[in-house]
Amino acid sequence: MPRSNLPLEGIRVIDFSRVLAGPYCAALLSDLGADVIKIEPPAGDDYRAVGPFSADGESALFAAMNRNKRGIVLDLKTGAGRELALALCADADVVVENFRPGVADKLGIGYAALSALNPSVVYASVSGFGQTGPESHRPAYDIILQAMCGLMDATGSPDGPPTMIGESVSDVVSGLFASWGVLAALLAREKSGKGTHVDVSMFDATLGLSATLVARYAATGIAPRRVGNRHPSSAPFSAFRAADGFYVVAVLNNKLFATFAHAIGAPHLADDPRFASDASRCRHEAELRAAIEAWSSPHTVDEVNRVLGAAGIPVAPIRNLQQALDSEHAAHRAVLTEVRREGRFAARLPSQPVKFSAYAANRVSPAPALGEHADALLQQLGYDADDIASLRARGAFGGCAANANDAVRKERHHA
Repeated sequence: MPRSNLPLEGIRVIDFSRVLAGPYCAALLSDLGADVIKIEPPAGDDYRAVGPFSADGESALFAAMNRNKRGIVLDLKTGAGRELALALCADADVVVENFRPGVADKLGIGYAALSALNPSVVYASVSGFGQTGPESHRPAYDIILQAMCGLMDATGSPDGPPTMIGESVSDVVSGLFASWGVLAALLAREKSGKGTHVDVSMFDATLGLSATLVARYAATGIAPRRVGNRHPSSAPFSAFRAADGFYVVAVLNNKLFATFAHAIGAPHLADDPRFASDASRCRHEAELRAAIEAWSSPHTVDEVNRVLGAAGIPVAPIRNLQQALDSEHAAHRAVLTEVRREGRFAARLPSQPVKFSAYAANRVSPAPALGEHADALLQQLGYDADDIASLRARGAFGGCAANANDAVRKERHHA
């Protein structure tokens, strides 16, 4: 990999993971300069077959979660495939996998085997319920974790059903916590010289994400209830109707509420005993909402935002994702970066959001085609053309994996 002025330059990551949580962890590391080598089975990562697809047939989800990586196909069910996997891991700094507990050990690439080979390796396992515990055997998908961790029960209207959050938050936060765990382990290794096994449970991570819900339960012993778009303990802190859509306001103290009341031409609200405190405003939220919407309903969302913004009230229009990503601010912050692989269509890819004053901008480059970097990686390990041919004959790369990616892409392109 070319040298770059990034915080994780020189860190080598072997990524055995697939779909979302594990690949997202490795992608976050790659954004900051880590050299991530993605190892796929002959059929490829399942996310390659999940839409939407770009004009040239590449999965947008695969492209986003595997940006910046180099790719090789290995059949870990063959001796030759395992041999190469061990060779790649022998001097790696980090290994990431998200098999079910026990599967990596059966494949010969578990923590016990790799730490014996490479005692300084930081080995991150991302699984649904962790490596231990009565639920550790369960398969895990985002909806399963949202259901089991209380997120769905706490989301939605009070009189409606439990509702999924509109993002695969359990997968994403698990990948985020895994990257955090890897970095903490790398820092500790600087002191001890020893690697460690980083056990990331999506169950634990989802509850960790639910910081305020957990805090409320810990203090009261009562599970939080669905409150829709309003804050459970502050008002006005919700979505309100305007003439042409919705907007949100966030008022957390009495001084700001008095300012808000004057801004909407209803200063008497600040003196109304029903609205004298956060707690009382919450108890009388319906009456307060009616007064606010009586003011905002004749005005457009833009007009509401101008008036309240000028008064210093935290206010915002409710945008869709397209509006957010196409905004001037998102462009300034480089939330998406256009990349192009030679001879292929351009694509816009995300990157991790943290900026570092002492380092260059994050790296953003295309995800690998299936098995794209196999020869270059093996040559780096010291294998010559005859060695590679021998490994291929022994089934290290599976069947016709090198051509599978192009065949699938052509099929989608002509569908």
